[in-house]
Amino acid sequence: MTDIPAFTGFPPEGVQFLSDLAENNNKAWFEANKQIYLEAVQTPARALVVALGERLKAELPPISYDTRTNGGSLMRIYRDTRFSKDKTPYKTNVAMMFTPEGYKRMEAPGFGLQMTPQQVELVAGLFGFDKPQLEAYREAVIDDKQGTALVQTVGQVQSSGEYRLGGKELKRVPRGYDADHPRAEWLKYKGLHVFSPPISLEKAQTPDLVDAVMGHFLCMAPVQRWLMDTLQI
Repeated sequence: MTDIPAFTGFPPEGVQFLSDLAENNNKAWFEANKQIYLEAVQTPARALVVALGERLKAELPPISYDTRTNGGSLMRIYRDTRFSKDKTPYKTNVAMMFTPEGYKRMEAPGFGLQMTPQQVELVAGLFGFDKPQLEAYREAVIDDKQGTALVQTVGQVQSSGEYRLGGKELKRVPRGYDADHPRAEWLKYKGLHVFSPPISLEKAQTPDLVDAVMGHFLCMAPVQRWLMDTLQI
């Protein structure tokens, strides 16, 4: 970790790189500008992983982090185009995920950040449940104690700011569950996550980004914690 400097913000050329990449999403342009990516995007992004990771470990354990650029908290810039109609080779955002130690990204409830050419966006929770997680979630929804706690938890988060809930995918209550249940709408979720209000790119170019992100993560944490307890992680 000694090769990773302290986070001081993304330099202007790093922010500009994402916009330029969106306009020139091809291998020739990327290779010609790769050094800018490495120095002005990837290096500060790894520094941000450490800064946020240390705070998360201290304030919201057992969340941990991994500084590797391949398979770590920071997601690769290279897109997997094998099953996509969009064949552009590069992501035009900087994205990172923080999950409980011992779990891969997207396997367990965690916290995420992405910086796009427009803004910084945050998320907490789990994008999609696997089959056992989905079953545990649905049983929790219909349980009086756990289901009531879910509604109260989400209400608590949303009362603290303009936080948006995601994960509701079904139009109907799944088969085998009572469509007239008082929490029937919650049974339509196949994942559960909450988005924060966006953070400006101006803030992203300063070390104050860390405090701004952590402020939102702490506000969103009750949803992540409810999921951890429900899924027994």
